[in-house]
Amino acid sequence: MKSEDTPFEGGPMDGRTLPVLLGITGHPPKTYRIPVPDPAGGPPAVLIYRRVSLGQGRLTHRWKYVHDPGGERERDRPKWPWTKPARRPGPGATPGGNRDDADG
Repeated sequence: MKSEDTPFEGGPMDGRTLPVLLGITGHPPKTYRIPVPDPAGGPPAVLIYRRVSLGQGRLTHRWKYVHDPGGERERDRPKWPWTKPARRPGPGATPGGNRDDADG
C-alpha cells in the first residue's frame, strides 16, 4: 500500500510528521485517530485529528492533520436516508391511519 508523510498540527502531535496510508483515491483518511494508553490502566484516550488542505503540490494535492479537541461531530457522520426523522401527516390527514368515508 502507498503512504505519504503527513504533518500534524496542534495537540500532543504538533510538529510531527507520520507516514499515513492512502486510500484508493490517493487521499489520506478524513480523520486520524490515535489511541493513547491510560497510565492508570483505564480505557485509552483517543486523540482525533481532521484532514485539511495544505495546498496543491506539483502533481498531487497535499494534506495536513489539525487536532480536534472536541472529538467526533454529528455533521461528519454519513447522512443515511433511513435515519431521517419520520414525516408527520399534514393537517387534512385522517388520525390513526384509518380510511376516510370518501376513500370508500
